[in-house]
Amino acid sequence: MTDRANAPPAGFLLDLSRLVSRAGRTPTGVDRVERAYLDHFLGLDVPLFALVRTAYGFALLDRAGMAGLRDRLSGALPWGEADRLSRMRRGLSAPRQRAEADVRRLAVARCLPARLTRLLARAVPRGAIYFNIGHSNLTDRVLIAVRLGADARIAVFVHDTIPLDFPQYQRAGVAERFGPMLRRVRARADWIICNSHQTGGDLHHIMGRWGPVPPIVVAHLGVDLPEPAAAWPHPAGFDPGRPYFVTVGTIEPRKNHGFLLDLWAGLRRDGIRPMPQLVICGARGWNNEAVFHRLDSDPMIGRDVFELPGLDDAELAAALTGAAGLLFPSHAEGYGLPAAEAAALGVPVLCNDLAVYREILGDIPVYAQVGDIYPWQQRIMAMLAGERAGSGERAVEVPGWDAHFNTVLSRLV
Repeated sequence: MTDRANAPPAGFLLDLSRLVSRAGRTPTGVDRVERAYLDHFLGLDVPLFALVRTAYGFALLDRAGMAGLRDRLSGALPWGEADRLSRMRRGLSAPRQRAEADVRRLAVARCLPARLTRLLARAVPRGAIYFNIGHSNLTDRVLIAVRLGADARIAVFVHDTIPLDFPQYQRAGVAERFGPMLRRVRARADWIICNSHQTGGDLHHIMGRWGPVPPIVVAHLGVDLPEPAAAWPHPAGFDPGRPYFVTVGTIEPRKNHGFLLDLWAGLRRDGIRPMPQLVICGARGWNNEAVFHRLDSDPMIGRDVFELPGLDDAELAAALTGAAGLLFPSHAEGYGLPAAEAAALGVPVLCNDLAVYREILGDIPVYAQVGDIYPWQQRIMAMLAGERAGSGERAVEVPGWDAHFNTVLSRLV
């Protein structure tokens, strides 16, 4: 931490490594937050640069390059062709090959890893603020180079502490890497940005065991509501005349899809009429073979339960607006953007009783613990009855991104 926390910044340096590395994939919540920072910073009157880690080193983009990258990420412009460097690198997906090639075309400077400090000293105004939003590129090499090369202060967004709090839900190696990353952040960041007081408290509890904790800035996330598409792609076997519920998120253990499959099997056994449908909007993840087997072989699949990965934001909004409700039985969440987005669309929300939901959404959702299926069955039946009676939810106000950035920048600038 530095003693210059109140000095005006000479510019912003935004790390966009995560967005580039995930080009072509359905955006996660963290991706969407990094994208919101890109969009907002492009609207500010401040010297602006972006740092991107590629397979070969680092690229630096200026404001024009960042605008070009934004247009490609949004689909306003197509990605260019993969260049020779991308094609030579094994293990890069085709979308990432094209994205990294475009980053090189848009860059005002590039370097090998060992020369990052020199590049930043030459190209970035001294005294800038470096923003790392995506939990990516948080290495000692980068953090030291940012400090020494650009004399920059460092702001790191920590979205949750779930890998340490619930290691049983993580991919192999994630928890082992996450702890050292947090240690580096504690040692080198000037500020830590958190999306909720819940995350901030969890982080302070963990980091406090290691030494002094940098100032934590809590700013609730904004919710962007896309215009719902005119239609969304119904999966094979889906009956538009029957009510349906939606769950959103990667199919991984923390999201608790197995609970919903048990719940739907119980509704079928009980002969519920009309039998509701469940649409699972999310790609398959990790460590979830038992659930994947059920999704491949259970008789409910294609009749009452449907997988639907790959929806864009407008299609997902359309699917939500027609649903009887959003179901969120997650064991843990850092924020839970889909629940906030559904509430903003006026869609009823039924979720596990987590402290972060209480903080963000108050009494808007219906809460039920996931230790017992019966309360969920009763609440789903009540939601179906409300839909048949025409007693739909009223859209509620949720925070916008302006409020988030007003909070963050008022503390940092």
